[in-house]
Amino acid sequence: MDPVNRAIRSLAVFATSDYIGEPVSQLEHALQSAYFAEKSGHSDEVILASLFHDIGHFASETEQRTMAHLGIMHHEWIGAKLAYDMGFSNKIALLIGYHVDAKRYLAGKKPNYYERLSIASKGTLAHQGGPMSESEMSQLEQHVFFKEILQVRVNDEKGKEIGLVVPDLYSYQSLIKKHIQPRLKEDLVLENFIDHDWVEKFKQQLL
Repeated sequence: MDPVNRAIRSLAVFATSDYIGEPVSQLEHALQSAYFAEKSGHSDEVILASLFHDIGHFASETEQRTMAHLGIMHHEWIGAKLAYDMGFSNKIALLIGYHVDAKRYLAGKKPNYYERLSIASKGTLAHQGGPMSESEMSQLEQHVFFKEILQVRVNDEKGKEIGLVVPDLYSYQSLIKKHIQPRLKEDLVLENFIDHDWVEKFKQQLL
């Protein structure tokens, strides 16, 4: 299977999958997130990261720890790894990988942000480390992609509207083709039950 069709299929086969307590499916959420990225004039990389940001919840064939009934632990970095292995750039993988840290950042930075989160998102936050500390926020603010990391998160939060009509998955085919290159080898294997140490190794590979 060519890499573009592989990437599209990674979302298409889960068209009706439940989105962990949210009122839309996994695919609806992905498409809405990408739609809001486009509507806001965000970069190609942010659009694609918004489209693929949650594939770590459902597209991996590995066994992973779960957050009770709220999805997969470290799904953000599993998704980043899957996107990287498909042939997406280091930048797109990083934007996917940091979308949970962006939620933690906003929850620590803006007192009313947490209150606006959905019940499911509040539940996952408890498993993901909770709101960031001052030192953690300061560190994330130094990231070269900080602005775009937050943009992916904002699109993620918006993409939960019931009945919103948006472009279909195949409308992104040319954009995916533009930003995907087959990789000759995979330096770090996605293992079963990844942990913080694995995540840190993968981050270093992407930097």
